[in-house]
Amino acid sequence: MTREFQVQGVRVSELARRYGTPLFVYDGTVLRDRFHGLRDRLHPAMEIFYSLKANPNISICALLHSFGARAEVSSLVELTTALRAGVPPQQVIFLGPGKSRQELAACLDTGIYAVVCESIPEVALVDELARERGVKAPVALRVNPRFAVKRSGLAMGGRPRQFGIDEEELFGQTDLVKRFPDVDLMGVQVYMGTRILHETVIVENTTRILDLAERLSAALSLDLRMVDVGGGLGVSYFDGESDLDAQVLTDGLNPVIEDFTARHPGTRLIMELGRYLTAEAGTYVMGVRYTKTSMGERFAVADGGTHHHMAAVGIGSFVKRNFPMAVLNRLDEPATEEWNVTGPLCTPGDTIGKKVPLPPVRPGDLIGVHRSGAYGPTASPGLFLGHGYPAEVLVHEGRCHLVRERDRPEDLLRRQRLYDPTAPDAADVPH
Repeated sequence: MTREFQVQGVRVSELARRYGTPLFVYDGTVLRDRFHGLRDRLHPAMEIFYSLKANPNISICALLHSFGARAEVSSLVELTTALRAGVPPQQVIFLGPGKSRQELAACLDTGIYAVVCESIPEVALVDELARERGVKAPVALRVNPRFAVKRSGLAMGGRPRQFGIDEEELFGQTDLVKRFPDVDLMGVQVYMGTRILHETVIVENTTRILDLAERLSAALSLDLRMVDVGGGLGVSYFDGESDLDAQVLTDGLNPVIEDFTARHPGTRLIMELGRYLTAEAGTYVMGVRYTKTSMGERFAVADGGTHHHMAAVGIGSFVKRNFPMAVLNRLDEPATEEWNVTGPLCTPGDTIGKKVPLPPVRPGDLIGVHRSGAYGPTASPGLFLGHGYPAEVLVHEGRCHLVRERDRPEDLLRRQRLYDPTAPDAADVPH
């Protein structure tokens, strides 16, 4: 009997039959194990905040929150998602370099734990909004430090960046607390980079961030009630990479955290995790429509592609390598051939895997891209050619839940309005 990929005992062919393809499938058990695999080893003073940008599906957020995760958000929709998923406002922080007035007002009106400001003008705007409301606005300062992250897949500090306030500038703002009386400057946040796969690098970054927070607190007379050390914990996708060892990581981190909390017992410590929690739990499932050979190379043309999963083709990376892929309905067949796996888009860029080792592929097969639980639909051009976004299914405790419906043509056209050149002038007044 041919061995088939399953999620908690549910066969992939059954998922495809019930929900169609392409679709994203998430395994709730893997989400639980990823969270608790770190949470149960990590120093209890360090709280885990789920970064919704990795996967903003409301059910994913709610499930992770049920395990104990808080929420880090970066848009009004993400803030609304976290609150509707059941995350209390005091367990929410809001980041991002270009927050709108509406977003900042929503942060104050909902009473979230902290707004992480990334420029002095942003602090000034929050001060103004707080004064209008007669409240004190809880603000943490995002710092762009002098030091840079080592061995990161994507660096986000230590160089000229749109993120945060340069360390040198902040140390010169000794009157910051007095200048903004309606802001409660209560913390520091630093996010150095992402996709870090070396435990020692994470420990070193955390150590340096905590030291920087202490020095800033002293220089600016901040009541240091929060330090967000970022995160950046990576997931291995490619040959030659290895996943982080949670035990090795926490063996290095916990003494650093213990030393800091001994000096600052009232300071709340935060670690942001997105990809680390969700990537392994997701599989992107595509149905093969056609197979062909072109100039000696094999092509499997599927119903899914880069419009749903740009991360799989190396968005933000200089080196393009394949995510782990398999023919899901024939797992026991050896990979004897190389296949280019492409999608339905009218562009040569719609190649989700190049020369992928697979068994002989046939129309009707189901090809899966593993480790696809992070940066799938929301980091992809889902509207390209009007294909829309796929269905998303969560399998939890052996039961399947449709957590996002597939886009239909009427969904994509609903917000468009047809201009009729023969109609009387009824142009909208700009506002």
